[in-house]
Amino acid sequence: MKISIVYYSHSGNTRCLAEMIAAQTGGDLLEILPETPYPQAYSTVVEQAKRELKEGFRPALRTEVPDLAGYDAVLIGTPNWWSSPAPPVSAFLEGWDLTGKRAASFCTHGGGGAGHIQRDIERLCRSGEVLPGLAVYESSCGEGEVRRWLERIGMV
Repeated sequence: MKISIVYYSHSGNTRCLAEMIAAQTGGDLLEILPETPYPQAYSTVVEQAKRELKEGFRPALRTEVPDLAGYDAVLIGTPNWWSSPAPPVSAFLEGWDLTGKRAASFCTHGGGGAGHIQRDIERLCRSGEVLPGLAVYESSCGEGEVRRWLERIGMV
């Protein structure tokens, strides 16, 4: 099975999780990058994220949507921002045709769990089969937790 692991990471936690997933699946990593990076100051990015999510804002992306013809599955990584996927992830998925693909989300959070990320990913992945997601507190999961999730959704 050929897997694409697509993720956005603001603080590095989601990147760490994406790299762990890639190591266990042999999947290809693709980092979603907005044209204008988010501020690093915590309170500033929190306010910006809250405003963007409320407005349904989708940032322009530096990352180009690849040809997915050769992939069977896509694993989508995002930080939990106000119980939602980060806007760069939503922007990316809106430009992606997942017809015939299996998809699953993974998120990192600071205590809010998965929020409604699963529901949002199901809505954004209009044409794909969306499998159960994984929510990890910051970057605290171990390889065993990731392995069990990947086995449960049939990726390893």
